[in-house]
Amino acid sequence: MSAMATSRIVLAAAGVAMTAVVLAQTPQPQPEIFLASPSPDGIRLAVGAPVNISQNADYDNQPAFLPDGSGILFSSKRDGTQNDIFRYDLKSRQVTQVTKTPESEYSPLVTPDKKTFSVIRVEADKTQRLWRFNLDGSNPQLVLDKVKPVGYHAWIDATHLALFILGDATSANTLQLADTTTGEASVIESSIGRSLLVRPGRGTVSFVHKPQGGAWIVKELDPKTRATSVLVPTPERSEDCAWLPDGRLVMAQGTKLLTWRAGDEKWTEGADLSAAGLTQITRLAVSPDGRWMALVAIERAREALSDGDTARATGVNVSWLFWPLPA
Repeated sequence: MSAMATSRIVLAAAGVAMTAVVLAQTPQPQPEIFLASPSPDGIRLAVGAPVNISQNADYDNQPAFLPDGSGILFSSKRDGTQNDIFRYDLKSRQVTQVTKTPESEYSPLVTPDKKTFSVIRVEADKTQRLWRFNLDGSNPQLVLDKVKPVGYHAWIDATHLALFILGDATSANTLQLADTTTGEASVIESSIGRSLLVRPGRGTVSFVHKPQGGAWIVKELDPKTRATSVLVPTPERSEDCAWLPDGRLVMAQGTKLLTWRAGDEKWTEGADLSAAGLTQITRLAVSPDGRWMALVAIERAREALSDGDTARATGVNVSWLFWPLPA
C-alpha cells in the first residue's frame, strides 16, 4: 500500500473518531412539560397552542394534575444529581420545589384522601418502592414494604392500587393489584406498558398489553373480578394515553394526538403539534374538569438550534409564549 493511501486511511479514521467525539459531546434534548387546552371539536380533538411550563435544560416528566386542577406535580432534575418533585401553579405560573431529598422521586400522584401524594422512590440502594409525602413534601412514609421494584402506579381507591412491576432478564414487566392494608400484591397480566389509568366513572383500570412479537392492545381490568377485556389496539408502537372526562381515550403518537371512544373501530386523528415545534410526545395528563392537558415532548428547536432561534425554527407566532392562563 502506498504512503498516500495509508495517509488517506489514517485521515478518514481520524475523521470518524472526531465525529464520534463530537456526537458524544452533543447534549441530547431532554423532555419538557407543556400545558395546552383541549377543545373538543366534534369527533376530532383540537388543542390550543402548548406552553412550556417546566423550562428546564434537564429531565422533566410524569405530570399529574392536583384534584382541584389548580396545579401540576411533576418529576424534575434541577441540581444535576437526582430527581425531586416540583409543582407548577396555574394561577401564578410559578414552579416550586416540593421534595428535596437525597433520593430520586418519580411519577407523583395525589392519593385518594387528597392529603398526600405518592411517588416511586429510588432509594439509596437503588430499590424502587412506593412512598407517600404530605402535600408540602414533608413526612415521607413507605406505602408498600415488600412490593418492588415498582415502576408506575395508579390509585383505584384508598387502599388498592394497580402497579407496574419491573421485570428482569428472565421475566417480563407485570401488572399487579396491591392492597395497602395487607401489604401484598398479586400478578394480573405480564408484558405491559407504563400507562396505568383509572377509567373515569367506571373504577376500572386501563393498561397497554405488549405481548412479545404481537400487536399492542389497550385492555381494561375490573379490580373486583380481576377479569380483563380488550378495548382497542393501540396506534402502532404507542403506549402513552389519558382519559378525557367525556369518555374518550387520547393517545400520543409522534407529534399527533389521537382519540378513541367505546364503540369506535379505529382511532380518530386529532391535533398535530408539529407546527408548535413539538416532537416525540409521550406522557399525557388531563385535569379533572377537562380544561387543561399536560403533555411531555421534545422541542424540535432544541434538537438543532439555540434558544434565540426557537421562534423561527418552530414557525409559530411568538405570542403563544404569552398565551393566557387562568386569572
